[in-house]
Amino acid sequence: MTYLSEKDLYRRYMEFFEIAERKRRWSVFDDLPWALADRTQPNADLALCAETFCAVESYMPDYVAEGLNLVRESFGQAWWHVNWGYEEAKHALSLREYLVRTGQRTAEHMLDFEADALSRRWKPPFPTIRQMVCYGALQEKTTWMIYRRQMMAAREAGDELLASVYRFISRDEAAHGGFYLDVIGACLAEDRDGTIADLYRVSSQFTMPAYDLVPDYERRVEVMRSIGINRAVFLREVFLPVLSRVGVSRRELGRAAAMNKAADRHTESLPR
Repeated sequence: MTYLSEKDLYRRYMEFFEIAERKRRWSVFDDLPWALADRTQPNADLALCAETFCAVESYMPDYVAEGLNLVRESFGQAWWHVNWGYEEAKHALSLREYLVRTGQRTAEHMLDFEADALSRRWKPPFPTIRQMVCYGALQEKTTWMIYRRQMMAAREAGDELLASVYRFISRDEAAHGGFYLDVIGACLAEDRDGTIADLYRVSSQFTMPAYDLVPDYERRVEVMRSIGINRAVFLREVFLPVLSRVGVSRRELGRAAAMNKAADRHTESLPR
């Protein structure tokens, strides 16, 4: 089930793709200032965060395969997903190259680290297309926020190479999030109550992708929290702006929460 007409999805994909091709494409090899690599001062916290994001991005085979299985019958959604996978692959590659070229990780370490990470498999956290669209909107907005904060932290540390990496990546993440938000808007126009119910369910259970798969993730999260990435920031810079962007009030979300709790109580009261 696509929830939206194929004509509408195709139009949205083509608009996204045209803007990406004309205005946003960038090269890992030509557009990043790799000449700065030899002059980059090591920073353990920034390197650990870059390695963590690289690992999360490296689950690309699972993200693409699972996503395509869900939307393969929809041209607009399937082709958008492939384009998304290409852009996310560049993010992983640029972070990996940064760590190796600056000497903060060896190529052998990265191979071992990635092999360890990919020994576990990512699965979609929600079963329906519309719920995964809601999840994608929150995840992309969160990733954009994290990368922007990492960009500022890199600049404060004098690491212009890493700041440049994050600048290009965050542009892509903003575009990805915008596409998902546009689709949510169309879903709301078609089925407002059902879409808000899905948005509530996803937001109440939201976690970042692969959080439970990346090696030593808890230690990595503590480092990110130490540089100002926490639940309060998520609410202020991600969740509330997403609600505002799609035109959903907190009162509407509260009604969906109440209905969800009532449904749960009814389910629990049924004989087993």
